[in-house]
Amino acid sequence: MPDWLAIIFLGIIEGVTEFLPISSTGHLLIPQNLHWLPQKSDLFNVVIQSGAVLAVLAVFTGRLKHLATTLGDASTRDYLAKLFVSFFITAVGGLIIKKFGIKLPETIPPVAWATLIGGFIILVLEFLHKDKTGTADITWAVVVAVALAQLLAAVFPGTSRSGASILMALAFGVSRPAATEFSFLLGIPTLMAAGAFKILSAIKDGEAGNEDWGMVVLGTVVSAVSAFVVVKWLIRFVQGHTFNGFAWYRIALGSALLIWVYNGGGH
Repeated sequence: MPDWLAIIFLGIIEGVTEFLPISSTGHLLIPQNLHWLPQKSDLFNVVIQSGAVLAVLAVFTGRLKHLATTLGDASTRDYLAKLFVSFFITAVGGLIIKKFGIKLPETIPPVAWATLIGGFIILVLEFLHKDKTGTADITWAVVVAVALAQLLAAVFPGTSRSGASILMALAFGVSRPAATEFSFLLGIPTLMAAGAFKILSAIKDGEAGNEDWGMVVLGTVVSAVSAFVVVKWLIRFVQGHTFNGFAWYRIALGSALLIWVYNGGGH
């Protein structure tokens, strides 16, 4: 398979899965570990996530414009402060994780277990949230909980950053649309910072020169386009649907991967 075609496939996988509660990192690692697609660097996998941010910026242009033009309103300043604090907790936590040398597992078994367990957690949380409309108010408790959920996703591939943060907000009584919006907007600084930090680290360590940046740009653009379609669809979807379908998908995928692993297919 030509390298450019493999990059397009990886970009599509990233864009489609970044904001769905099924884990983009896990879905990027699976085809690379199974050798269906060529193994790419951690730098590539992190940077193309930035493309998904462009999709959020495009879809939420109206909301972002409203926030930028109503800074005089106490409610706007409160919302932006909560986004900032949640991002700050995530960023500091991420640096601590890196300081202690905790690395994201890149083999199939932890991805499979996280995918499977995450599916059951979604079913439980959706059952507890059943028939509850929730509130649009993002409390400070939600801010901290969502940040911790993002850190959990950073350590366990297959957890899903957006899925964990949305479901955590739901568990705290936030309505589905409000939880989704907060998660998506929080993803802008989170993913951009992760990409920038990874690039700076690669430059510092001398790894940047080994990367095919043309392919990184291609993957990022493809990620942006596919994520745009998914984000627009998901915003409409969450208005009247649960995440149970994604939960059953995770359970099926996680089970299949574990069966494959423990029958001698993986390590």
